[in-house]
Amino acid sequence: MKKQKSFLFSILLAFLTCSPLMAQEEREEAIPFGHMDQWIDRQIKESGIIGGDTKHVYAIGPAQTIANNEAYRNLGGSPWASSNVMARVAGITKTNTSVFPEKRGDGYCARLDTRMESVKVLGIVNITVLAAGSVFLGEMQEPITSTKDPMRKLDTGIPFTRKPKAIRFDYKVKMSDRPNRIRATGFSRIKDVEGRDYPEMNLYLQKRWEDKEGNIYAKRVGTIVVRYDKTTPDWQNNATYTILYGDITRHPDYNPDLMRLQVQERYAMNSKGEMKPIQEVGWGTAADVPTHLQLQFTSSHGGAYVGSPSNSFWVDNVRLVY
Repeated sequence: MKKQKSFLFSILLAFLTCSPLMAQEEREEAIPFGHMDQWIDRQIKESGIIGGDTKHVYAIGPAQTIANNEAYRNLGGSPWASSNVMARVAGITKTNTSVFPEKRGDGYCARLDTRMESVKVLGIVNITVLAAGSVFLGEMQEPITSTKDPMRKLDTGIPFTRKPKAIRFDYKVKMSDRPNRIRATGFSRIKDVEGRDYPEMNLYLQKRWEDKEGNIYAKRVGTIVVRYDKTTPDWQNNATYTILYGDITRHPDYNPDLMRLQVQERYAMNSKGEMKPIQEVGWGTAADVPTHLQLQFTSSHGGAYVGSPSNSFWVDNVRLVY
């Protein structure tokens, strides 16, 4: 009798092991160029009236050097853009670099810095802006010609129809010791903004559509947003954050300040080649299939021109978990 029970148990165990109901082994997939080991070095010569220096403006993509002042579009299948840009304001060519490749082991990581950037020419232009370091999935529309409406220059998100269960990456943080942030837009005076500045990772899966006028609408399918509030002297490897699906307003991990709909106005290019705001009109369901993935790492959480100089956020080995 004991032998019979043992035999039946073995059959049941074998059946369960082969059953599709059993949990499948976890699988990782790197986002293209998400290992941060390949960088494009754009060598851009600024206008002579502000010194004529050649600046290094880095982009995440197939390793190469580009020595010209042409507007950049993503190369080699890289889905990544950044806050590193070339600007032409009042006929003056100026650059901003707040994202840098930094050596890590046998490869590289991305270092995102919050810093001040100025251009001053007597009688022509006098601009000082706060620039946060940011990398995101999408494209930057160069050249930048004004400090007004900066989000309209970011084509945010990439086509994506899968449903990963988590995002995983390595990171390190250095926090500014300032108790408050500043706001420096370029033309108005620099102002204090209450509250500390936090590096942030945000990921949104959206189901987008477009009306006949070219307006872009979306439902939020998946969400995860994380802010970092302390310096980490060492690398935090394999940090893993579960993506929350559907209407998460009743989920215990839901934070309305970080995860609400339309937390920040973002733009995308429509089918007519026009930049339009992405209007999040509601929550999708857990069963909905997304059309786009938005992912951003930034050294300052407060949006354009707001932050604390000397905040830094290092990111490496970005991948999705299934």
